[in-house]
Amino acid sequence: MTRGAREAGVPSRRALRDGVARTIAPSILSADFGRLGEEVAAVTAAGADWIHVDVMDGHFVPPITIGPLIVAAVRRATSLPLDVHLMIERPERHVDEFVRAGANRVTIHVEACPDPIPVLDAIRRAGARPGLSLNPPTSIDAVAPFLRAVDLVLVMTVTPGWGGQAIVPGWQERVQAARRLREAAGLSFLIEVDGGIKAHNAAEAAEAGADVLVAGSAVFGAPDYAAAIRVLRGR
Repeated sequence: MTRGAREAGVPSRRALRDGVARTIAPSILSADFGRLGEEVAAVTAAGADWIHVDVMDGHFVPPITIGPLIVAAVRRATSLPLDVHLMIERPERHVDEFVRAGANRVTIHVEACPDPIPVLDAIRRAGARPGLSLNPPTSIDAVAPFLRAVDLVLVMTVTPGWGGQAIVPGWQERVQAARRLREAAGLSFLIEVDGGIKAHNAAEAAEAGADVLVAGSAVFGAPDYAAAIRVLRGR
């Protein structure tokens, strides 16, 4: 299956913004890594749109998680787009490896790159869609100069590093600010939120402007993955 075909199942941006559909990206950080292939296959069958992969290096954030070998294993378990979030220092050193492993989208942090444009361009040249993320203390304005180079802005709604955290206060205003930036610039990048997304606040995230909801324990911690995804999607 081609990279373009894997993206074809994503609802249109207009549909996303009108609240008709939400892209749901279960985060494997909350999966059972002893059964990772089965877990990925299960959420694929349950109706997930993307698979979200959190990569941490022990420097940019304290934990160490996974590398390209795990991304390649996830790629073998699903035909869904792989949404790879690099919470690492010097991401430019690893872009090609992650794209070769199967990443369809690669998101870097504005805090990790004094000038993210060369890295975003490298992601696109490698054949993936570039994204830019920012942590809760960072002003949304920090991404403004780079928006024409991205397909996605990821608004972290928790301090990155650990799954299962409570969502930070004021997150809705940050998502709304990202939406205002998009509208003011006349652009069409997706807005993704990651951290603390549950059944009780998924609709609020979409109403604030989020197109893509990353959910870890809300999916992998549920007894019925398909039911959990339907609730997050608002159906």
